[in-house]
Amino acid sequence: MATLHEIKQRISSVKNTQKITRAMKMVAAAKLKRAQQSITLARPYAHKMRDLVNNLAMRADGESTPLLAKHAETGRIGLIVIASDRGLCGAFNSSIGNAAKSHLQTTFEDKEVEMTLVGKRAVEMLRKQADTVKATHTDTHDSELHRVSNEIVDSVVAAYVNGEIEEVYCLYNEFKSAINQNVTLERVLPFEAPEPTEGESTTDYLYEPSEDDVFEALLDRHLKIQMHRMLAESAASEHGARMTAMDSATTNAGEMIDRLTLEYNRARQSAITTELIEVVSGAEAL
Repeated sequence: MATLHEIKQRISSVKNTQKITRAMKMVAAAKLKRAQQSITLARPYAHKMRDLVNNLAMRADGESTPLLAKHAETGRIGLIVIASDRGLCGAFNSSIGNAAKSHLQTTFEDKEVEMTLVGKRAVEMLRKQADTVKATHTDTHDSELHRVSNEIVDSVVAAYVNGEIEEVYCLYNEFKSAINQNVTLERVLPFEAPEPTEGESTTDYLYEPSEDDVFEALLDRHLKIQMHRMLAESAASEHGARMTAMDSATTNAGEMIDRLTLEYNRARQSAITTELIEVVSGAEAL
């Protein structure tokens, strides 16, 4: 049985840990609030941009636009995996890592996978799983999402246009709430124009300076906006997962302190009882 001094040290240690987890929960909650605001602003714009591109793509000549044209099969695909730089966020990173490994064994089992990894945890989990790691992006702060999204899109678009890869996918955590994040696999390229529905207007437009120039600029902008949205979704999911994990850790620490305090009181009472018995026994012996 642990001594009173040892139990007291454990209580002090758990209390210090509880202070840390409570502080981390408060920091994550503040970051989550900002990330939610960012997502709230980004989603409508990204969805409207997607609708606009879909509308125009139905009227475009797909063969003359590189990002709309289908390329010959090369057996190589690009996979962008978005995780976090730090841990202590519950199952946020492990769910992404397990999903990536599952897709490599099933969805892409007959393909050569070229990965772009975002976050230190993605690099640690998957650098040995991919056939090729094309690029890594670590130590990315929320304020740098725009720059990172542009770098990723420029890289994968160049590889796709040059015929090095035939498809590009992105695996990330879609933010639903602080306690609910969905692992999502979304295709980035090739961009497929939807078929016009019955009764939908098919009126064409005049393009200046030219149709190809308009679509090249518009599709590039569209892809960067969607990538920024996915990075923002992942950032919000990370903060939500960390806040939930730290809240659970704080609660568990409190329960452990209660148990240790009860154990300490019992051990102290036992020591007092033993001392009293020894005093009474000594008095009777005299």
